[in-house]
Amino acid sequence: MERVKTGIDGLDELIQGGIPEGSAVLVSGGAGTGKTIFSMQFAYNGAALYNEPGIYVSLETNLKNIIWNMENFNWDIRSLQESNLMKIYRLNISYAKTREEVIQRVDEELNTISQLVKEINAKRLVIDSIAAFGVWFDSPALIRALLFEFADRLKNMGCTTMLTTETRGGRREFSAYGVEEFVADGVIALYFTPPHRSIFVKKMRGTDHSKIPHPFEITERGIVVNPQDRVLWESIK
Repeated sequence: MERVKTGIDGLDELIQGGIPEGSAVLVSGGAGTGKTIFSMQFAYNGAALYNEPGIYVSLETNLKNIIWNMENFNWDIRSLQESNLMKIYRLNISYAKTREEVIQRVDEELNTISQLVKEINAKRLVIDSIAAFGVWFDSPALIRALLFEFADRLKNMGCTTMLTTETRGGRREFSAYGVEEFVADGVIALYFTPPHRSIFVKKMRGTDHSKIPHPFEITERGIVVNPQDRVLWESIK
């Protein structure tokens, strides 16, 4: 089985060396747990360390802030963009007013993402954050149906994909709408119980993985996981 190394210090040791190639992995957690940094680092490491082109798609943050956030960790994003090893794209359907317009815009945006994947032969794809679908729809059933379609279309693009979603922060919550964890091949949960951070691999199809939470830190170079230590569930709120 081919594996895609995340390059995140300590994480690959929890999943037998990397994510199974072609998988869709959900990264979930409450506000401030590090989901965006985690997914940015996955895309950046692919391009900078492994020469694997990647696309980072934001549903919430403008491009200027995304680049600023990445450069805050001294990641040389601009040179990767210039060499076509990374593209950053803002998915925006906020001006669509009706349900039909939103569905049409999502379809158009997926076509655009697919074209970007082909243009640079992308191997990694990040979607941050699919929780934004809740802003555009008020029907949970419709959101779930759209997420199933969205995830299926993404898988057909042939990339190893990372999707983020925001939960209310409970340790037993892994999705915002109760469906994301079922359309993903893997689920990685991030927790923040000040001042401590922890990571838990809930599932990862096609590979064995750690079954316990581990501590991690957000450092000046990004996320660093400590695979040797464990975190007690009782300490996670």
